[in-house]
Amino acid sequence: MTIAIAKARFIFFRSVFALMLREMTTTYGRSPGGYIWAFAEPIAGVAVMTIIFDLLTRTPALGSNFPLFFATGMLPFLVYQSTVQNVGTAIRFSKPLLAYPNVTYVDAIVARFLLNALTQLLICIVVLAGIILIYDVRVVVDFGVCARAFVLALALGFGIGVVNCYLMSMFPIWQFMWAVLNRPLFVISGIFFLVDPLPAEIRTPLLYNPLTHLIMLTRHGFYEAYEGIYVSEIYVYMISLVLGALGMLLLHRFHRIILDEGA
Repeated sequence: MTIAIAKARFIFFRSVFALMLREMTTTYGRSPGGYIWAFAEPIAGVAVMTIIFDLLTRTPALGSNFPLFFATGMLPFLVYQSTVQNVGTAIRFSKPLLAYPNVTYVDAIVARFLLNALTQLLICIVVLAGIILIYDVRVVVDFGVCARAFVLALALGFGIGVVNCYLMSMFPIWQFMWAVLNRPLFVISGIFFLVDPLPAEIRTPLLYNPLTHLIMLTRHGFYEAYEGIYVSEIYVYMISLVLGALGMLLLHRFHRIILDEGA
């Protein structure tokens, strides 16, 4: 029994590693610049928002540095968004390889999730460190809080991504519908403003959006004066757990149909 379990684990990790290498080659290895393009979106987003808001107002809602304020809002959102996208398209992306007996849909999901997590971690470190060094920002970073916020974004992205993996595999149109439904979240999740000082009748509905919690937690890790009193990590983890369990249950029940007949 022990030998069988060890063999199964070896096959699993070997499959995941092979899929991660394939993902790296396919996504980043065939375009000029490779990984450099992964940094373009957050850097360009922070730069554009900084220019726009610098013209409209003199100081951000927290601190005195616009790029850091926007980065602490935009980066956790992009971690969530990228995780949803990569996990959601895992089966469709790796479908040709799932015909092999030793490669399963779980391997495909785990491989894309892990590679995305490592990539997003590198992006966050480089972008935030670059802002702090270039602008000489005096900030005391609570790395424990920042790590919790990063894991929170990954958990939420994984939970929603697994459900989307089923929906996108069975109903290709859902990918376009999700893009439309997800777009307003960029505006109402607290990237450009603070949720805390808003009137209760506005703040309360916004707090039902789990993205506001991981953005507030990220800023709590970068700004000593910001307590983020409305953050509820349990709320976000519960949503992630319920959606993740539902998505895995659906994939376990219908993965044969998806591989044989799905998109």
